[in-house]
Amino acid sequence: MGQGFLQIAVTICLVIAITPVLGKYMARVFMGERTVLDPLMNPVEQIIFTLGGISKQHNMTGRQYIRAVLTSNLIMGIAIYLLLVTQQSLPLNPTALTAPNWDLALHTTISFLTNTDQQHYLPETTFSYFSQTAALGFLMFLSPATGLAVGIAFIRGLTGKPLGNFYKDLTRSITRILLPISIVGAIALIMLGVPQTLAGPLIVNTLEGKTQYIARGPVASFEIIKMLGDNGGGFFATNSAHPFENPNGGSNLIEILAMIAIPAAMIYTYGVFADNTKFAWRLFWAVFVIFVFLLGLTVVAEFEGNPLINAKLGDWQQPNLEGKELRFGWAQTALWAVTATATMCGAVNGMLDSFMPTGGFSTLLNMFLEIIWGAPGIGIAYLFIYLILSVFLMSIMVGNTPEFWGRKIGKREVFLASVLLLIHPIAVLVPSAITLAYPQTLAGISEPGFHGLSQVVYEYASASANNGAGFEGLQDNSLWWNLSTALSMLLGRYVPIIAMLLLADGMAKKQPVPTTAATLKTDSVLFTGVTAGIALILSVLSFFPVLALGPVAEGMKIASGS
Repeated sequence: MGQGFLQIAVTICLVIAITPVLGKYMARVFMGERTVLDPLMNPVEQIIFTLGGISKQHNMTGRQYIRAVLTSNLIMGIAIYLLLVTQQSLPLNPTALTAPNWDLALHTTISFLTNTDQQHYLPETTFSYFSQTAALGFLMFLSPATGLAVGIAFIRGLTGKPLGNFYKDLTRSITRILLPISIVGAIALIMLGVPQTLAGPLIVNTLEGKTQYIARGPVASFEIIKMLGDNGGGFFATNSAHPFENPNGGSNLIEILAMIAIPAAMIYTYGVFADNTKFAWRLFWAVFVIFVFLLGLTVVAEFEGNPLINAKLGDWQQPNLEGKELRFGWAQTALWAVTATATMCGAVNGMLDSFMPTGGFSTLLNMFLEIIWGAPGIGIAYLFIYLILSVFLMSIMVGNTPEFWGRKIGKREVFLASVLLLIHPIAVLVPSAITLAYPQTLAGISEPGFHGLSQVVYEYASASANNGAGFEGLQDNSLWWNLSTALSMLLGRYVPIIAMLLLADGMAKKQPVPTTAATLKTDSVLFTGVTAGIALILSVLSFFPVLALGPVAEGMKIASGS
């Protein structure tokens, strides 16, 4: 018991220590200030900009930035789709795998393009090494770099600066942040036992005289960007529960820190941009408190175990170890699950389907909120959307003109903020309702009842939030699931990006107004607390029915002993 809680406490302390260091470094990168990697990366970036015909000094308008995001993502998506459907003719295919069905290839392309990495397939028997690395691995850099670029443009707009240049931000996100940390992290994972090889499956003879094929591949390089970019898609079907992806406690710690490092540090990055790190820390602690609360709910429930089972064991009470790797135990699996859904990473080191209902509640609420800690770049944008709405509501209540950091909030900003908050429930609840209306032909539910409802809602929440995790138990590799979740992923990714950039562009163009005694103070503890409360209230109101009929009802059923 004590060891599990100590492991969680140490991990959280490391996150707090990393946040200002990485946050300040990212701010220096995107503010164009000198960094330690300049001598190495400046020539590389100059070559990229020259070959691409990109002027790194050119600042884009909101519409230009949106056009650049959509165009680059569309071109890359088409290219990757073509690679996947022709993989049988491409190199690095030691097991001669054929191309997947068109709908699965389309779903997979959209999934990795949108930073979701939802997988409706068994990786080791579906995609070749070339597809895993050159196609999906490439998107694992592109998609979080796109999110980082959008998040930085959003921060610039809120602080009254030009949005910047998308191609410059995209390039620097990869060359200065994702790639260097991935190289160091991959080396560390190799040292801890994660394989990195292009050799085919290992063939061994078992003690029973049978032949066993052990899948392997370039796992370490795939695993680190999967975690650092909050991608979440596994090289193997069991994801980070597989000993080749996550062999021991050391690799588990590195991967947890990798998935939370950038989203947490982005809050501090905003503080540097706005020259107000005090306000950034208040936002950090507001998010941190909600994170720790949901983590506590999950950890306590997993530690206490299933009461229906423990009632039969008498004095020999056990934590809930169903679906968990014993090398991680209940504590590290619970910490991982809450962190992965809070950061929209979606990776798993245990079976979410086997968590107690409280764990299902916490992980679902994380994806409903999308701000704790949120995806790289996108998470902080969602957080500031709630801040803008809080300013609007509180100013209206006291009769003031709504202002955020010296810029007035008008009808256009409130409309765009509303679009951002409404598209997520639409992309989750509408397809969930259609699927549940046809449980036999569409849903593919393995466990009817309250848990089955959670399985379906979780799949669409994971898709719309660009998380990618799944309760599992669903027969999800079907035409309906592939196409419907692909639509949710597109809506959950690109509609918010468009609204964010338009909102940031409008805020950047507004003339600042002088601060007076009547101006609402947005850097106070009270305002930060109210914002957290509004975020919780709006999310719970939107999704309360599915929470009540899913994990809450299931928990009450177990508590009643039935």
